[in-house]
Amino acid sequence: MWLGPEEVLLAGALWVTERANPFFLLQRRRGHGKGGGLTGLLVGTLDVVLDSSARVAPYRILHQTQDSQVYWAVACGSSRKEITKHWEWLENNLLQTLSIFDNEEDITTFVKGKIHGIIAEENKNEQPQSEEDPGKFKEAELKMRKQFGMPEVEKLVNYYSCSYWKGRVPRQGWLYLTVNHLCFYSFLLGKEVTLVIQWVDVTQLEKNATLLFPECIKVSTRDSELYFSMFLNINETFKLMEQLANIAMRQLLDNETFLQDKSLPKPRKPLKNISALKRDLDARAKNECYRATFRLPKDECLDGHTDCTLWTPFNKMHIPGQMFVSNNYICFASKAEEACHLIIPLREVTIVEKADSSSVLPSPLSISTKSKMTFFFANLKDRDFLVQRISDFLQRTPSKKPCGSDREWKWNLADPGCEEVPELPSSSPLAVSPTSAFSHQPVNFCAGEVPTASQGLLKLFRRNSEELLGPKGAKEKMKEESWNIHFFEYGRGMCMYRTAKTRELVQKGIPENLRGELWLLFSGAWNEMVTHPGYYADLVEKSMGKYNLATEEIERDLHRSMPEHPAFQNELGIAALRRVLTAYAFRNPTIGYCQAMNIVTSVLLLYCNEEEAFWLLVALCERMLPDYYNTRVVGALVDQGIFEELTREYLPQLSEKMQDLGVISTISLSWFLTLFLSVMPFESAVVIVDCFFYEGIKFILQVSLAILDANMEKLLQCSDEGEAMTILGRYLDNVVNRQSVSPPIPHLHALLTSGDDPPLEIDIFELIKTSYEKFSNLKADDIEQMRFKQRLKVIQSLEDTAKKSVVRAVSSDIGFSIEELEELYVVFKAKYLMSCYWGNNRAAAARRDQSLPYLEQYRIDVEQFKELFISLTPWSCGAHTPVLAGRLFRLLDENRDSLINFKEFVTGMSGMYHGDLTEKLKVLYKLHLPPALNPEEAESALEATSYFTEDVTTEETQEDKGRRNENGPEKEEKGTSPQDYRYYLRMWAKEKESKKETIKDLPKMSQEQFIELCKTLYNMFSEDPVEQELYHAIATVASLLLRIGEVGKKFSNRPTRKSEDCKANSTQDPVSEEESPTSEQSQNSAVEQQPQADHEDKTCGDAQPEKTQQENQTLGDGPGEGQGSPLQLLSDDETKDDMSMSSYSMVSTGSLQCEDIADDTVLVGCEGSSSAARYGSTIDTDWSISFEQILASMLTETALVNYFEKKVNILQKIKDQKKVERQFSSSSDYELSSVSG
Repeated sequence: MWLGPEEVLLAGALWVTERANPFFLLQRRRGHGKGGGLTGLLVGTLDVVLDSSARVAPYRILHQTQDSQVYWAVACGSSRKEITKHWEWLENNLLQTLSIFDNEEDITTFVKGKIHGIIAEENKNEQPQSEEDPGKFKEAELKMRKQFGMPEVEKLVNYYSCSYWKGRVPRQGWLYLTVNHLCFYSFLLGKEVTLVIQWVDVTQLEKNATLLFPECIKVSTRDSELYFSMFLNINETFKLMEQLANIAMRQLLDNETFLQDKSLPKPRKPLKNISALKRDLDARAKNECYRATFRLPKDECLDGHTDCTLWTPFNKMHIPGQMFVSNNYICFASKAEEACHLIIPLREVTIVEKADSSSVLPSPLSISTKSKMTFFFANLKDRDFLVQRISDFLQRTPSKKPCGSDREWKWNLADPGCEEVPELPSSSPLAVSPTSAFSHQPVNFCAGEVPTASQGLLKLFRRNSEELLGPKGAKEKMKEESWNIHFFEYGRGMCMYRTAKTRELVQKGIPENLRGELWLLFSGAWNEMVTHPGYYADLVEKSMGKYNLATEEIERDLHRSMPEHPAFQNELGIAALRRVLTAYAFRNPTIGYCQAMNIVTSVLLLYCNEEEAFWLLVALCERMLPDYYNTRVVGALVDQGIFEELTREYLPQLSEKMQDLGVISTISLSWFLTLFLSVMPFESAVVIVDCFFYEGIKFILQVSLAILDANMEKLLQCSDEGEAMTILGRYLDNVVNRQSVSPPIPHLHALLTSGDDPPLEIDIFELIKTSYEKFSNLKADDIEQMRFKQRLKVIQSLEDTAKKSVVRAVSSDIGFSIEELEELYVVFKAKYLMSCYWGNNRAAAARRDQSLPYLEQYRIDVEQFKELFISLTPWSCGAHTPVLAGRLFRLLDENRDSLINFKEFVTGMSGMYHGDLTEKLKVLYKLHLPPALNPEEAESALEATSYFTEDVTTEETQEDKGRRNENGPEKEEKGTSPQDYRYYLRMWAKEKESKKETIKDLPKMSQEQFIELCKTLYNMFSEDPVEQELYHAIATVASLLLRIGEVGKKFSNRPTRKSEDCKANSTQDPVSEEESPTSEQSQNSAVEQQPQADHEDKTCGDAQPEKTQQENQTLGDGPGEGQGSPLQLLSDDETKDDMSMSSYSMVSTGSLQCEDIADDTVLVGCEGSSSAARYGSTIDTDWSISFEQILASMLTETALVNYFEKKVNILQKIKDQKKVERQFSSSSDYELSSVSG
C-alpha cells in the first residue's frame, strides 16, 4: 500500500536493500523470508514486542536523493508481489520524469506530491468509514488479516499490547479484537504463538488478580482457559471484549448479526488510534446505558452529555450532575444517586433560551415546557454549541400537538383519543363509580366486537364500594393527597422531578386511581404511546381474524388469566385481554406469545385501558425484562443466575443448601416471569409491581432475597425440594396488604399450601421495608454487569443442551459414536455461523428460525456443504471432489429447499464412513443416478425420485404389482379407482413402518451413468498409496461389467429403436420388468396417471436428452463419421461440466482396457471396437447394469475390497479441518504452535 511520505533516518538498520536506483530503494525486513540467522530472530522479536514503527509490513520502498541523508518511506507491502507492483509503477512512471529536475529538493517535493495524489485517488473510491480509520490502525488490520488468514469482511475493532500466559511463561505480543474473533500473536526468539478464538465459543470472561497472574483477563472456552495480562488499560480492553462477546451471544440467541452504524456523528477532532468500529461500539454502550437509566425507547440515540447544575425549586438548591441530549429528549441525572432525575421530552418544550451569566450562575440555560414548567441549568461548558444542537433537534421534532398537556394527564389516560372530557376532582365519587365509567363510550376499534375497555377494568368491576367509606378508604384518600402534594411540588407527568421522595411514596403503595398513570410514567411506556398514535388500533385491526400458533396458545390461556377476578369472568375482560395479547404477538413475532404474559397483561388491564396496557407490555417485554418471554426464557434464566450469585454473596449459609435442594431454579422462574402475581395474593403482588416499574429488576431480586432471608431457619432444616417449596409457598400466600380497598380475591395457590396451623400473616409493606434495609446496596449497573456474565453462561449452556438433544435424536440411526457426532455438530454449526458473518449477504441468518426444533435450526447450503465434504470425506477425488459433493448434497436434500440440516449431513457422512462394502458401494452407486447425477433434467429426476425421497407410494405399489400379477386384471381395475380407500390405508400403514431399502430396490444404471461411476472411482484412487493395483482392479471390473451389460442386452429381445418405439412396445416385452431400473413402479392409479416414460426401461428415457444432443453433434454427417468422433467429443467436453458425459462417452464391450486406465488415465473408446463402429459416438441406451452385478464384480478384486473396508478416523479429519479453517499464514518460517478456541 502507498504511504503518506514519512522521514526515515537510518535506512540500513534492521533492513536489507534488495533493489535500488538513483531515487528509490526496495528493502526487506531482516528476519523475514529464508535465512536471517540470529539477527533475523532478534528483529522478529523486536517487531512483535515493541511494535516498532519500522512498518509492520516486511517490505518497503524508500525515496532518496544522492546528497541527502534523509530517506522517505513511500510504500510498504505484505508480500513481494505487492511491493514489486509498486516498484514497477515507480520505475515506469517516475524515473524518467525525476531525471529532468536539477534541484534535489524539487525532486523530493514532486515525489511527495505524487504519492499524496495516488493515496487521495485510492481513498476516493473507498467507503467513508474506512477513511476515518487512521493509517496506523489500517496497518494493524492488514497485519491481522495476513497473520490469521482473515477475509476482508472481518473487521478489526481494536488491538492491544499484552502478555499471554502459556503455562508459567508470559508471551509478550499483540491481542487483536475483531467483530467475530479474539486473536493473539507472539513471536519470541523463534517461538511463535498464534491463537484464534471465536466469540461465540467464549463461555466466560473474567477480570481478576491472583498471586500467579497480576491483574489479568481470563477467557474461558469449552476446551481451555486463557490468561492475558500486562495491559496498558485493562478496563477499556475488558469492556470491549464484553461488548463483542455480547454481540456474539445475541447472534446465537436471536440471529442478530453485527451491522455497523453508518449514521454516527463524525469526531470533532481526529482520533489517533481508534477505528470507526470502536467508536461505534463505544456509542452503543453509552446509548444502552442512557436508555436504561431513563427508560427511553429502543431507537433513542444519545447525541452527547455535559456536566452542569440543575436548579431544584422544591429544595431551593443547585444540584450538580450531567445533562444528556438525544434526538427527542433532554435528561438530567444528579451525581448523588437518588438526588434527582429529570426527563424532558422535546415534544413538550416550548422555549429554550440563554439567560444572562453571573458569578453565581455562570452560563445559565432555561427550558420551558407546555405544562408551564421551567427548568434552569447552569455551569454549562459549551452553552452555545449545546443550544444549537437542541434547536436542531427541536426543528426535527414533529409539531403535531400530542394528546393534551400534562395538566389534563389523568383524563388523557382515560381516553387517549383526545376527546374533551369534563375534568372531575379526584375526590368525587363519580370518578370511580361504574356509571361514570360508561358515561362516555370509547372509540370502538373493531366494529361489531365487544366494546374496547376504555379504562382500567377495576373501575368497571368494583364490587363493594363500602370499603371506600371505612378506614381503608380514608387511608387511600391520604395516599392520593400525598401524591397530589408531590405533583404540586415536583411537577406532574413526564417532566416530574424524580427524587428519593418519589421512591418513598412508591414504596408506600400507589393509590389505585393513579396506578395506571404512574406505571406508564415510570416504565417509559407513555413516551412510546404518545409518539405512536393509532399504532395499537391498526395492529388490532390487522390481527383480528388471523390465526397462527401464538393465537392458538392465547385462546387456550385466556380463561386461565386471573379466573378468580370478576373482570375476567365475562367477555369484556376476556376480549380486551385477547386483543392486547394478539396485537403484541403480531408486533413482535419473534416472541409471539409466552406463558405468563397473560397473567401480567390481565393485571395491567385492571388499571389501564387497552392501549396503555399494550404499551406497558411492550416496555416490559422489550426493555425492562429483556429476553424473558422468548421461547427459551433466556432472560429469566439469566436473572436466575444473578439471584444464585447474590444468594451466595448475601446469604452464604443458605446458598449451599438451596443448591443441594435445587430450589432456586424452580422458584425464580415463577417469581420473576409473573412478578410474583402467580404466587402471592393479588392485592399484595400489585404493590410489588408498583415498585418494579419504578426500580426495575433490582427490586425483584431484592424482595426475593428478603423472602429467603425471612425463611432461612426453616429452609436450612428442609430435607427435600418439595418441603422447601411448601414453606416458601405458605409464606407467600400469607403476605397481605391490609391497606387495599379492593375486596380480597381468593388466591388459588393458597389452597395447595394451606396447613393445619393458623398462618402467620406478613404485611407486604413490612416486607418491602425489610428488603430495602438489608439489600438496598444492590446497584442497577452491577446487575447489568452480572447479566452479561450470566448471559454467556446461560446461552452456552442452552447451546450445549441443543447439541446433546440433536446428537441424541440422530445417534440411533447413524454409525458415528456420540463423541464423533458432537464434534461433527460443532464443525457443522461453525460452518453455518461463518456464513452468517462472512457471507456476502445476510440470507444465512434468515435461515435460522428459533421456533423450529433444535435439529432444524442450523442448516447449510451447497457451497458450505462442499467445503465440509472436501475436508471430511474419506473419498478424496482431487479436482472431482466438489462434483461428488454437489451430487451428495442433491441426494440428501430431500425436500428440495437447497438446504440440509445436521441429520441429513451426518447421514451422508455416515454412508461413507460406516457399514460394510455393500453399504458404501450403495452410497457411491446412488451418487451416479438421478437426482444426484443430473439435476437439470427434470424428467430423469422425476422418474427416479421415488428411490431417493423415500416416497411411500413407490414401496406400496411394488407390493401391489406382485398382487396384480397374481390376481389378474379385475384387481387392477379396482385398484385404479380413485375411491379405493384401502389404497390410502395401505399408504398410511407403510408410512408407519420403518423403511429398509434393499439392494433389489436400486434401479439399474445406464451406460452413461456407469461411465461417470468409473470416472469417480478412477479419481478416488489417484492419490492412494496402492493406486496402480487399484487402477488395474477397476479396469478389470469395468471391462467385465461392460461385457455383462452387452450380454444382458441380447436377452432383452429388442431391436435398437427410438425411445418412442420402446414405449409403444413396452407392454409386450416379457423381460421388461427384469430389465427396468424402475420396474418396481406399479400401474396403480396414483402412479399410472402421472406422465411417465415407459416402465420397461427407464434408462431409455433418462438418456434421451443426451442421446439427442450427441446425435446432433456427432451423427449429423451420417454413420461414416463414427471413427473420428471420439476426438471430436474430447474437444467438446473440455468446455463441459464434469457432470455431463465428459470424455468417457464411447465405452462399450472391450473398449475399457487395464492399460488405458493405468497408463493413459483417459477412458475413451478404442478405434477397433466393434461396438463403437456399430453405435457411432452415441451412448448405448439399451445397455444397463444392476447394483448386484457391480457388487459381485468388485468382490472379486481384493484391492477394491480392502480400499472400501479400510477404517478412517473422522476425529482426525475434524482436527485437520479446524487447522485449515484458521488458514494460518503460510509465509511464516517459524515454529507454529497454535491453540484454537
